[in-house]
Amino acid sequence: MNEGSITGSNDATVQAEFEASVARFAEQNGSYYAGAFGRIYESTKWLPLTFNAAAAVLGPLWAATRGVWGAFWIFLILETVALVKIAQGIWGNLGSEFSVRAQTQLERAEEFRQQAEAARAAGEDATRFETMAENLTRAAERSLDSAADLAATTSSVLLFGIALFLLLRLVQAFGANLAYEKQYSRWRVDPEGTASGVSLTNLALGALLVLAVTPLTVYKFTVAAPPEILTEFPANRDNFSAVANWIEGWIDAAAVSGAGMFDSVVAGVRSVLNALTIALIGTPWPVVMLIICVVAWRAAGPRVAIFTAACIAYIAYFGYWELAMETVALVGAAVFICVLFGIPLGVWFGKSERAFKAAEPVLDLMQTLPAFVYLIPIVAFFGTGNPPGILATIIFGMPPVIRLTALGMRGVPDSIKEAATAFGASNWRLLRDVELPLALPSIMTGVNQTILMCLSMVVIISLIGGGGLGKVILEALQYAAKGPGLMGGIAILFVAMVMDRIVQGAFRRKTRK
Repeated sequence: MNEGSITGSNDATVQAEFEASVARFAEQNGSYYAGAFGRIYESTKWLPLTFNAAAAVLGPLWAATRGVWGAFWIFLILETVALVKIAQGIWGNLGSEFSVRAQTQLERAEEFRQQAEAARAAGEDATRFETMAENLTRAAERSLDSAADLAATTSSVLLFGIALFLLLRLVQAFGANLAYEKQYSRWRVDPEGTASGVSLTNLALGALLVLAVTPLTVYKFTVAAPPEILTEFPANRDNFSAVANWIEGWIDAAAVSGAGMFDSVVAGVRSVLNALTIALIGTPWPVVMLIICVVAWRAAGPRVAIFTAACIAYIAYFGYWELAMETVALVGAAVFICVLFGIPLGVWFGKSERAFKAAEPVLDLMQTLPAFVYLIPIVAFFGTGNPPGILATIIFGMPPVIRLTALGMRGVPDSIKEAATAFGASNWRLLRDVELPLALPSIMTGVNQTILMCLSMVVIISLIGGGGLGKVILEALQYAAKGPGLMGGIAILFVAMVMDRIVQGAFRRKTRK
């Protein structure tokens, strides 16, 4: 057998295997999809074109039947928009909203005319009522003109809807095989996790979704006055009041029964805050300035020290020194507590997958719950002022250091840990000399993120009586003082940048050594 016959035999075998694979994937019309996929593979165009008649006729239902749910949702929404335009062009009253508004304006104008008549009969000045009646009448005329203009566009809206619907069907017809070929490629890699074949269950589900979405949407946007059930959810205010009262009573009872514990927590936080406040504010300001600049020099180098000196000069020159130091004390206390508890928890979660999975929902809640929401229980349990503000900051700022510490611990290669264990390292030596040094870049990133997130809470904790530069921003918002607000914001920015540069610079110098 010559080389040409061998090559032809191999090509025929590959083609047969390909067609058999597509037939197993598609289940129905396997030969059609094998040919379509083959043309896509052989095409040199950027966008190969093949026409799928089933997708052109069935639209989103074809995508549902074949399990291409992304295309189903996209074209279901777009076709619903087209059908809304068609319905508005056939029987919808496009100017109904303006007509209703005009009717309301005319009724109100008539009421003012009657009040004007009553005022004249009583010998009073009726000019005010007559002016308001005239203004409302002119507004009603403009509304009627707008309604007439919209009503005149009915045929244009109808044609637009029909054109959009046909265009969407053509897009589905020419794009169906491309989308299905991508699904076939995923199926070749993961046959168990990728939908294949024709599913009557998916067809029924898709039809149910179409019937639930399209008719109600078309009806809502077509009729002049849709029923209230389509515009407002039938909420039960009595149940809301009962649940809200129950939650409030439970919080009040917990605050009373746990008053001693909550006071102890506040006292502990206040002790850390007082120590930092005395160090930063009680110490003469030239000493504090000098120490900060020297620390910046030793930790991050001369350029960071010069930048730090410039930032401190701005803060001190414009009278923000004490407020800035109070902010640093608040953030420092929060960051100290976050690091004190966060790094050990991160080490534990990095070593125990079960513990991390149990804590992950709590960490998600701490990060995603809006700060204004958990300020409510903070105030209820711990009161107002700086210590409760620090507790709120801890809730928001602790998850990054925990997550990134756990990530760094899990990123230590097993081969290195096994080698250290083989040389006789105990668990403590393994943690201290191997795992923590290798995880340090991730841990320091977590500390940096915690610092910045704690600083972002400065303005929010001022709402519950917290001090620092947040008070400047809060007062600027209350009195719309643009200049003082921007100057205070720049001061907060400088505090954040100085802290970030010092921490990151110290870490980089340590890693170079």
